[in-house]
This record gives sequence, structure tokens and C-alpha cells, in this order.
Amino acid sequence: MISNKLNKIAYGGDYSPEQWPQEIMTEDMRMFKLAGIDIATVAVFSWSLMQPDEETYQFEWLDEIMDKLYENGVYACLATSTGAHPAWMAHRHPDVLRVDFEGRKHTFGQRHNSCPNSPTYRLYAARLARKLAERYKDHPALAVWHVNNEYGGICYCDNCAKAFRVWLQQRYGSLDQLNKAWNTRFWGHTFYDWDEIVPPNLLSEHSAETRTTFQGISLDYQRFNSDGLLDCYLLEYNELKTVTPDVPVTTNMMWMFKQLDYAKWAKHVDVVSWDSYPSNTTPLSHVAMWHDVMRGLKDGQPFMLMEQTPSQQNWQAYNGLKRPGVMRLWSYQAVAHGADTVMFFQLRRSVGACEKYHGAVIEHVGHEHTRVFRECATLGGELQVLGDKLLGSRIEARVAIIIDWENWWAMEFSSGPTIDLSYMTELAKYYVAFYDQNIAVDMISVEADFSRYDVVIAPVLYMVKPGVADKLERYVEAGGRFVTTFFSGIVNESDLVTLGGYPGELRKLLGIWVEEIDALFPHMSNRIVMTEGREGFKKEYSSTLLCDILHTEGAEVWAEYGEEFYKGTPVLTRNSFGQGEAWYVASSPDKSFLADFATLLVKQAGIESVLAAPEGIEATRRVKDGQAYTMILNHNDSETEVNLGSNQRSELLGGQAVSGAVKIPAKGVWILEEASQ
Repeated sequence: MISNKLNKIAYGGDYSPEQWPQEIMTEDMRMFKLAGIDIATVAVFSWSLMQPDEETYQFEWLDEIMDKLYENGVYACLATSTGAHPAWMAHRHPDVLRVDFEGRKHTFGQRHNSCPNSPTYRLYAARLARKLAERYKDHPALAVWHVNNEYGGICYCDNCAKAFRVWLQQRYGSLDQLNKAWNTRFWGHTFYDWDEIVPPNLLSEHSAETRTTFQGISLDYQRFNSDGLLDCYLLEYNELKTVTPDVPVTTNMMWMFKQLDYAKWAKHVDVVSWDSYPSNTTPLSHVAMWHDVMRGLKDGQPFMLMEQTPSQQNWQAYNGLKRPGVMRLWSYQAVAHGADTVMFFQLRRSVGACEKYHGAVIEHVGHEHTRVFRECATLGGELQVLGDKLLGSRIEARVAIIIDWENWWAMEFSSGPTIDLSYMTELAKYYVAFYDQNIAVDMISVEADFSRYDVVIAPVLYMVKPGVADKLERYVEAGGRFVTTFFSGIVNESDLVTLGGYPGELRKLLGIWVEEIDALFPHMSNRIVMTEGREGFKKEYSSTLLCDILHTEGAEVWAEYGEEFYKGTPVLTRNSFGQGEAWYVASSPDKSFLADFATLLVKQAGIESVLAAPEGIEATRRVKDGQAYTMILNHNDSETEVNLGSNQRSELLGGQAVSGAVKIPAKGVWILEEASQ
């Protein structure tokens, strides 16, 4: 349970009544009741209101908001407001201002504009968090603390340069070790004094954001920046927990956000929360994957859907409306993948500035007689009926896909072999193969317990961190099924090539060695030709992007290339290792191959689909105290028939008993309460 004050899936979102006359809030409370709103995220960007100068704090306006919320049955997700520093701070203390990738010192403006290593920022941010905690520690509306907002950005100022050198000294201990890790004898980069080291940006090592002459330096700066922002978060977290140890603390993460190592951050939040903003053209499988990423960050615990739009966004190139039924459908998709809240940005549309056209529960017209409000009210009513049935329930997955931020950074900093190599694209391709079959997947870090899974997949595991190869060997030896792909096992944690043949430390486990890697141009492809007797596979498939040219060292060849000078050499291998097996996919295959390959893996492992269903039907299962709930979502634009089997189950949203062949309405959602075991 996210908070002991929330006895149902909390429903609400970002709310900024300080932007409006007081009578507007009274009207909002009336409409919140109509919509079933029971949680509001408040004071997200209110630092300038709370603190007009170094010594003065004014919370009376926030007192009124907190009181009004509680009087109307709404709990507060109370933010610390440190996501944007006040103008006076930038004017009087310019050390808070960032220097960007091009070396330009910024002035006041926008948000996420604070240097994470600014002494001024750190002092006042921690102090504000403490004062908020002391003032509202006993307020009955307080349910969750929300630190800052969507942390991100990188600074290259002198404060950061000094802090980077300290971070490096702690990591490496000596310049000899640093020079070795960065291979600085290349291009005459040997450092003899810590002060010689400068941040890697366009003024130093970079020619573009991901093009760097020294990957080791740039990789460490990514680590340093993620750690520095995490330190800022922890300053506030510790102040809050000192005063309110029993109030959960979160900070909202983001969709496909590369800058911060969320696996590391997740260790320091009480509950994971994130903001989901797909466009109307985003594959729904990708949205599902990122829900699963967030669920996986804390060992499968339920997460908070902190933000989504009720209808329209304002910052994408094309900001289409969510079509009727889609907001409800996508909200339930989050719940289906582990969300215990459904929250929006924003509850009332802003009147001015850059987000005035971002959708809201209450539109600019200001009343409840809108399509968006009616849909929100319908969903709010359903969540009240569901009560606590799904609250705190878990998804039980037997397939896992490894996601690793440091691997992501290192792989895309690589100066080859192709500009088209995208870590997220390759992860998504493997995820989709299981999603399309309604097979539950956990997205996990390399630190997770692999033994919980029958199948562990690590697409493009370019970087192998210390101990990971041994951990994978133990997993497979004990009976696990491991899959990895081309461009894996190439480097260590310092982005230095593991000598002795690719895939480096994974060579023994996989039973292969890779001699060369061919980069295919966008117009090129190769063929994957299956060897004889491979039941469940077609005779051949296509592949693109990269082709590893490999030799077997005990592995069994399941498919060969059909084109180029390496025609007839292995492209898919399986190596028996102990009681398990390790697979290597040497190129980037088409969707049909991955579908058939996923079918083979789950069949071998005895894993069953949550629901065998037509295309466009998504199904997941959440389990709580032995009681299972199957959620069925119809993403199609038309009514779709599915077969539920002979066992009769209760459909919670419609209140009817169902079994056999049934028709799910277009954009419809069913939640089936399974018979107790």
C-alpha cells in the first residue's frame, strides 16, 4: 500500500489553486466530488511564493489549500517546490545557475535550471524541505511527500567541475587508476593533476551529444551527474524523513529518461512514481513496457502513475486529443501493469504560460459539462466501486528483461559500429514478442534475483559489470534460460574492451566467439535461415542493423546467415550449460522471428499466457492474498470477441458473471475476479 491513508486506487493529480482567485477553489471542490477526485499534488512549483527572500517564509496560503482539501475529502501529495528556484536566488546567488553543454552560463528562466552542485541551492532546498515537514507533519491531509519534480538536466559549471574531480578521486583513488580506466595514453590525454580534468562537453571531448572522443570520461560524467542530482534529492528526503518518518516520499520519474540511473534512484524512494505521456501514435506495447520498468525498479512493488493527460498534451509536435474511451483505457493499462494511483497533470487548466493548452480535468470553460470531465467522472466512480480490491496486488512474472542505464549510456556513446543502434529499440523488440502473447514480463536490473525467473533476456548487453557474468553462469547452471544478442559482452564498466574475443566474459556461458561485426546500411538486410528440424519456426526470417560473424565453441547452431560473405555461418546459437541453456542472437531479427522465438522459450519453460486473444487485446493478472484479478483491455476500435473458458468469473466494472465466448466493447476494459483457490 502506497500510504495507509489511501484505501483505494487514489485518483487525482496536479493542482495549483494558488494561481486562481479563492472562489475558484470552492468551485473546484464541488467538481472534484463529482469526478471522484481524492488526491491532489500541490505546491510543485511554489518556491517563490513560499520564500520571497533568504530569511522569510510564508505558508499561510498553503495552509488554506491543505485545510480546504481535507475538508473536502482530498488527500495531499505535498511537493517540496524545489523544481524551480526563485528569481531572487538567481539574481543574488548566481552559483545556482547552470552552464549548458555548449558552455553557456544561463540566466533565470524555465525550470530545472539549478546547478545540482550549487552550495546555495543545496542549502535552501534542504532548509525548505525541513520547514515544510515541520509545518505539515501533523496535517491530516498529508499522504505522500513529492520531492522536486521530474529531476533532469546536466550542468558543466566550475562548481560541477570541482565536484566531478572529488567524485573521481572517491571512485578511483589515484590518477594512475583513472588514467588506466580512461585509457588516457590514447591521444596524449594522460592526467598528472586532478585539476587538469574538465567536464566533457562541446568545449572539450564532445562533437555532439553522443559523440565523444573519450567514452570513459563521458560515461563517468553521466554517472556523476545522476549521483549529484540524487544527492540533492537525498538532502530533502532526509529532512522529510527525520520529521515525518512514516510518510512515504517519492519523486516523479519520466518516460524513457536516459540521464538518470533510475535503478539506483529507486533504492532511495519509498514508492516509485512516474509521468506517462505517450502520443496518439506511440505503440501501446511501449507504454506497457515503461509501466513494467517502473514496477520493476522496486522489486515488483506497485507504483504511482503521478501524471498523464486527461486528453491533450501541449509540448509534442502534434497534440491530438485522446479519443473517447482512450483516457479510461490507458488509465486502466497503468493499473493493469502495477499502478496503485491514477493521476493527471493537471486538474484545472492554467490560464497562461507554456502549459495553458495542456489538457485538464477541468477545462478553460470551467464547468463539468465537457466530454473530458464526464469521462474523468466515470472513471472516478469506477475506482470508488473497485475500492481496495486491487490495491497492493502484484504481478507474477516468470520472464524478465534486463534494463541497465549505464549500459545504455556506454552503448550510445560508442563510436561505432552504427549510428542506428538504439538500446531502447532493441529492448522494446524483445518485450513486444511477449506482450503480444499476453505473457507477463518484469523489467529488472542486473542486481535483481535472476532465480525468480525461468527466462532472463539481456538485449545488447554491451557492458558487463563486475560479477554479472558469474551471476549469469550460476543462474543458467541451475536451470535458467538466458538470451542475449549481438554487440554484447564487449566492454567492462570503464568502457574498455574485454580482450580475448567477443563476447568477453560471456564467451564461456554462450559457447561462441565473435570475430567481426558487420554494420548494415539502412537499405540492407540479411536472412536468418533455420537449420533442419526447428519445430515452430518458419524456414527463414530477415535481420538488419548488425551482424556478428561468430564461431561456435560448443554451442549448437539453430540458424545461419543467408547472405553476404559470411553466408552459412551461425546467427542463432544455443549452448547447454549445467542444467540450463544460453542463447545468442547475432543480428537484429524481424518481428516474426522474435514472436516464434518467444513462443519456443515460454513453451520450454511451461509458461502460459494470461489470455489467448486476438490482436489488440491486452491481458494481465494481479494477485493479492491468493486472489487473482485478470484485467482485459481492448485497444481495438471495434468490439472484439475473446474466449474466457468455461469457468465463470465476476466482472467487477459491469457487475455481471461471465464465461465462454464474450465480446469486449471497443476501447473497453474488463476486470475479472477469479474464483478463490
